[in-house]
Amino acid sequence: MEQIIECVPNFSEGHDREIIEAIVAAAGSVAGAAVLHVDSGAAANRTVVTFAGEPQAVVEAAFRAVRVAAERIDMQSHQGEHPRIGATDVLPLVPVRGVTLAECAAMARGLAERVAEELGIPVYCYEAAASADYRRGLEACRKGEYEGLRAKLADPMWRPDYGSTVWNETVARSGASVIGARDFLGAVNFNLAPTADPQADVAAAKAVAREVRAATHGEWSLAGVKAIGWWIEEYRFAQVSTNLTDMHATGLDEAYAAVSAAARRHGRRVTGTEVIGLLPEWVLVEAGQRLAGEPLAADEAVAVAVERLGLNTMQTEGRRFVPDEKIVERVLAAKIKLD
Repeated sequence: MEQIIECVPNFSEGHDREIIEAIVAAAGSVAGAAVLHVDSGAAANRTVVTFAGEPQAVVEAAFRAVRVAAERIDMQSHQGEHPRIGATDVLPLVPVRGVTLAECAAMARGLAERVAEELGIPVYCYEAAASADYRRGLEACRKGEYEGLRAKLADPMWRPDYGSTVWNETVARSGASVIGARDFLGAVNFNLAPTADPQADVAAAKAVAREVRAATHGEWSLAGVKAIGWWIEEYRFAQVSTNLTDMHATGLDEAYAAVSAAARRHGRRVTGTEVIGLLPEWVLVEAGQRLAGEPLAADEAVAVAVERLGLNTMQTEGRRFVPDEKIVERVLAAKIKLD
């Protein structure tokens, strides 16, 4: 393939295997696109599906997955730890090979228009596809979440980029979607050692998140990092959940070191790292080389990063960090014939 893009939609369902499998099947039903990874979380009540391939095929696969999610997920009864505004909460297109970010943004806007017209779902466009600077951030588009969507649609500042502002039965079920284009993002959660007081653990996780997130503009803020603190009931410990939106500015090892230092300031300890979805190989190679203090071959550097960052501590099924299953390039090579 001369051109490859990736799509990483987040769906507001993490429990019902039948619904999740239907969405994944829809994403994998288009020739020229392949599902690379599926990551579901019960506490977050959320599933992240990663698929990639030829641009037109990926866009069609994305539409089919959004359609199934709208048919099968009812946001009126949805509950979960993760912020969300709709059944298909967020859907980014990511350039991988032979495609620019601007081209992905144009494809995202076309997809958003189709989702609104054919499915009746209000759509906000974010990041490179945003219609205004104040809409670039996902957190701005999702502010108020599903519960605040009815009022948001009525706000002239927050009319959807595509779709009606009318609150009707379709919108009540589906919520809204945030569709856009961005570069690779690292969804990385840092685990805190549990104590006998879960409420205090969550408070500490939230305090750490405030310190390290870029938007705080504080002494310990990290460039390009978004962060929240939460409790994961299925693990029985708190996490500092981060999005590394610019992994050139803040690498995986740098985020780990900063979160660990902040955790110590709050009397807590980071015990391991959970990666949601996939990461580019260069992120792990650079982290491993910095941790080792010397240039290493790619496989050696990856092994150092996995060990030193606690990526091998997650033993729950589907959470283990297996490089051949969690590194974008390796999964792509296994599932898509690359020229």
